[in-house]
This record gives sequence, C-alpha cells and structure tokens, in this order.
Amino acid sequence: MGEKARARVVIVDDHPIMRLGLTQLLRSSPRVEVCGEAGSVGEALKVIESVSPVDLVVIDISLPDRSGLELIRDLKVMDGKIRSLVVSSHDEKVYAERVIRAGGRGYIMKDRAPEQLIEAVDAVLGGGIFLSHAMTARMMETLAGARAGSPISALTDRELEVFRAIGEGKSSREIAGILGISIRTVDAHRTHIKEKLGLRDAAELSYEAIRWMESQSKG
Repeated sequence: MGEKARARVVIVDDHPIMRLGLTQLLRSSPRVEVCGEAGSVGEALKVIESVSPVDLVVIDISLPDRSGLELIRDLKVMDGKIRSLVVSSHDEKVYAERVIRAGGRGYIMKDRAPEQLIEAVDAVLGGGIFLSHAMTARMMETLAGARAGSPISALTDRELEVFRAIGEGKSSREIAGILGISIRTVDAHRTHIKEKLGLRDAAELSYEAIRWMESQSKG
C-alpha cells in the first residue's frame, strides 16, 4: 500500500520574508507540501488555479489589492473543497470570528510558537476548526449572550476595511480605488462607522481610526 499523499498548501502573504519563513516551517512537516506562494489576492487566485489541486491556503488578512477575507470568499466559490487558515498579526478578537463567518477554518496569530502553526494546519486539514483557547471561549460567550460585542465588532467587514484605510491616512477617493467602490459608497460607510462608534465628525473618526491602527501594530 502506497504512502499517503501530502496535503498541497499555498501560502499568501505580501511579505517575502514571512512567506519564506512559513514555507520552511511547513516543509518541516512530512504531511505537507508547499506547492505555491503569492503576495496578493489576484496573484493567489492565479497560482491556486495553476497548481491545482490545492488542499489548504494559508492567508494573511492584509494584502495589497484586496482583503484576505475576500480571498476566503473567492475560494469558497472557486472550489468548496479548499480549506483556508488565516495567519496574521491582526488582533484575533477583531478578525477571527469574521474569518469563520467568511468560510475560513482557523485563525492563528503570527506571534504564536511555530509548533502551534503545525497544530493549526493539521487541525484544519483534518476537517476541524482551529482557534486559540481564549478566542474559542470568547466566541462561546458571545453565542451565549454573556458579553456584548465591542464597538469595533459591530462594524461590517466592509466598514472595517474602510476604517482601517482611514487609519492608514487614505482619502475617500483612495479608499474607493482600493476597494473598487464609489466615493459615495465610501462616504456612506464613513457615516455608518461614525454612528456605530458614537463619533461626531470626520476629525474624531480619523483620530479613532489612527489610534486603533496604532494599537494593532503594537499587538
């Protein structure tokens, strides 16, 4: 009886050094074969199509053309059998639940021990969902209605993308170009964000967005 085929994995991260590190780490597992790499959503879709079949895509949230969340949704449409695991520096309290809702199968922070990534990959390839113990407990409490969500958690995925872009100092025109939406739609999102976060004007919105982005980089 032949040896079981290794799982085929594609890594999507816009930092070449991070891709190299993830590739070397995953290649240390006898159960995994890294068959492709990409630095953006557009590039990832082309790579995944060219090296198909693919079992797992390891994805960062922040990519230069579109969000990793959108890539997860694209993969669900492209091939429902492909599993997604997010490996990111962004706060899991903000993004992990969004990843699961989008169709991802796990979320792990980049500052975790290397063996935890292997554990996460094995769990997802085995058909499970991987989250930290703290995040699992948080989501269970939310489902049980034990804790109200934070104001940031009330934002939709698109509103969160706009909020991030504001925190990066981008104008409505720039945000519209990046997200492929109209300036009027961006401004509507800005209005909804201000309402949800209890902010009075554009200045307060910019201040809070910048402060939140700074807190993310420190995390």
